[in-house]
Amino acid sequence: MKRLQWVFYFLTATTVLFSSCKKDDNESSGTSVLNIRLTDAPAAYDAVNVEIIGVEVTGNNGKLSSLNVNSGIYNLLDFTNGTDTLIATGALVSGKVQQIRLILGTSNTVVIDSISYPLATPSAQQSGLKLQIHKDLLPGVAYALLLDFDAHQSVVDLGNGNFNLKPVIRVVDQAISGAIKGVIDPSALICSVTAMDGTNQFSTYSDSTGGFLLMGVPSGTYNLTVSPNPPLIPQTINNVVVVNGQITDAGTIIF
Repeated sequence: MKRLQWVFYFLTATTVLFSSCKKDDNESSGTSVLNIRLTDAPAAYDAVNVEIIGVEVTGNNGKLSSLNVNSGIYNLLDFTNGTDTLIATGALVSGKVQQIRLILGTSNTVVIDSISYPLATPSAQQSGLKLQIHKDLLPGVAYALLLDFDAHQSVVDLGNGNFNLKPVIRVVDQAISGAIKGVIDPSALICSVTAMDGTNQFSTYSDSTGGFLLMGVPSGTYNLTVSPNPPLIPQTINNVVVVNGQITDAGTIIF
C-alpha cells in the first residue's frame, strides 16, 4: 500500500509542478486535487467483480462535478489486506464536498466455486451509490478518499442462484499533501518561489497582489527561496514545515 501511496504522491506532485510553471492556474481559481481509491475486506468468494463507470462529487452549493475515471471491471478481492487502486481523480473548486456518487455499470458478477452469477444493482445503475462525506477541501491541497468495500456484506444471496449487490462502503479520507503560502512586499515584484527538501522541488510565481501559493507539497521540511529580478538578491527561508491537510504561512517576504 505504501508503494501505491508514493505513486499517488508522485503523480500529484508532478501535475502540480508542471501547472505551477504556467503561473499556477489553480492558485487563481482556488482548486483542490481529489483522488478516489478503492480497497476491500476479504470475503469467502472466488471473485466479486464490480463495473465502475463514473464518479461524481457534489459540493456545498449543490454543483455536481465529474471526476476522471479509470472505468472498468474491478475484482474487489484483488484489493484486500492493505492493497488499493486509483479509480478516479480530478481538480475541484475548493470548499465543502458533501457527497460522492459512485456509478456502476451492469457487468457485475460474483464467482462461487468457479461459477459466475450476475449481481443485480438497480439503485447503482439508476442514480449511483451516494456516499456522504462532508469534507472541507483547502486550496492547493491534494486529498485522497478511500472507498473501503465490504464484499462479504455487499453480496446478498436471494436463493435459486440469484444475487443482489447492495454495497456496504466505508469512506476513509486523508490529505496527501499540504501547501505553502506567502506575500511578497512590494507586490509589484514578480518573484519565482521554490521549495526544496533535498529531493523534491516545487515552484510557482507571485501574482499581481504579491501573493503566492505552492500547491501539492507533501509533508516535510523545506527551504523556501524567493527570487526577484536582478539586481535584487534572492531570499531563502529555511525549515519551512509542511503538514498534510494544512496550508503553511511563510508570512511576508520584504525586499
